[in-house]
Amino acid sequence: MKNCTLRNITKAVSGTYFGPEENLDREIENACFDSRKIQKDGLFFATRGERTNGHAFLKDIYEKGALCAVTEREVTKEDLPEGMDVSEVSCIVVEDAFIAIRKLAAFYRKQLCVKVVGITGSVGKTSTKEMIAAVLSEKYNVLKTEKNHNNALGLSQTIFALRPEHEVAVLEMGISDFGEMALLASVARPDIGVITNIGQCHLENLGDRDGIFRAKTEFFGYLPPEGKVVLNGGDDLLAAVKNVCGSKPVFYNKEGECYATDIEEKGLLGSSCIIHTGEEQIRAEIPIPGRHQILNAMAAASVGKLLGLSGSQIEAGIRKTAVIDGRNKVIDMGRFVVIDDCYNANPVSMKAGLALLDQAKGRSVAVLGDMFELGDGERQLHRQVGEAMAQESMRPDVLVCIGDLAASIYEGAVSVSEKYLFATKEEFLEKMETILQTGDTILVKASHGMAFETLVQEMKKRCED
Repeated sequence: MKNCTLRNITKAVSGTYFGPEENLDREIENACFDSRKIQKDGLFFATRGERTNGHAFLKDIYEKGALCAVTEREVTKEDLPEGMDVSEVSCIVVEDAFIAIRKLAAFYRKQLCVKVVGITGSVGKTSTKEMIAAVLSEKYNVLKTEKNHNNALGLSQTIFALRPEHEVAVLEMGISDFGEMALLASVARPDIGVITNIGQCHLENLGDRDGIFRAKTEFFGYLPPEGKVVLNGGDDLLAAVKNVCGSKPVFYNKEGECYATDIEEKGLLGSSCIIHTGEEQIRAEIPIPGRHQILNAMAAASVGKLLGLSGSQIEAGIRKTAVIDGRNKVIDMGRFVVIDDCYNANPVSMKAGLALLDQAKGRSVAVLGDMFELGDGERQLHRQVGEAMAQESMRPDVLVCIGDLAASIYEGAVSVSEKYLFATKEEFLEKMETILQTGDTILVKASHGMAFETLVQEMKKRCED
């Protein structure tokens, strides 16, 4: 890792070095806080969590040839493999290993000539990140956030994976409270910042949409002088932004800037449209279902144009975008078609999922669970999801609600004739065979804490039996 010598690391993390002097000018090969991923000559952060204490794995990492450990105490003989002496190993002692991770990530980010695209928003961060990365990969060597590792630790780990050959990093930035975005941006230092929307999520801490807007836009203060922001012009709060650091925002989903026409929805096979970027027209074939993917394609086209991609490169990248587990992934199980959208949920994404389900052939079934972190109005927000089913385009043939909060969805869904309410997943699984029918298309969606991926797994298992 460029310029990450133990001497520079010690200074960057405000630590105290212990160990052989000759190691101080050696560069580490990788940095991580998972002992299973340590490499020879790597750096290990011994963090303390609710379940594990990284200091318990010092013996393992030194056995694997780690060059150094960042610890919250000095290494002792008991921490080392048999036959190894304390004087032989390097460690950097800090007050807080978590803070040290962020400090080193910020230091390392500055060592590399890489463009950073930071993506945030209430809904669609991960799918937008995937499409932007796919588009930019048509021209650049791109590193992207894996899965949804978008908090301070995940962001830091992604930055640690950057190498000199990488030209662009596409980083997802997720928050739930004030100050968190400023912290993430101080590490990532994005050159281009993308905001997908300002919706109703994390209301527990952020209060209302105005609070979410203030929290999401904290990164504006960390853009370089030549930095750009790419905003969804269809969002009322984002559309009102006139100036960021002396520069006009780049808007997508806005007539006259970047917008889509000739939209053709192909159900679960995706959609197509023509994206207008200035005077250029890009024919976008989007292989992922959901009308909101057209927004993602426009965001990707806007970022692509800022980074010098041609229309044909943008078109190719959009066409190659792949779906990831838990994010509108359509799984044909033979007996059922399942829309696996169970990674997370809020009122906006829940309604988007219902609109997608409406495009299914045959009988539609929505299996919905609790949405978390919605604050004092959580029950009313759940009820509004049920009430939205009064619109024919959002009304499933069958509704299954699971959980205490989801009971409010059930109560609001007066327009759905066949509906069921269960307190737990286990209760639903006991009755599942009597509810589901061969040929059904099933939307499975809830907040991550509901662990609805187990329902998808069980459906698949029963289809295979």
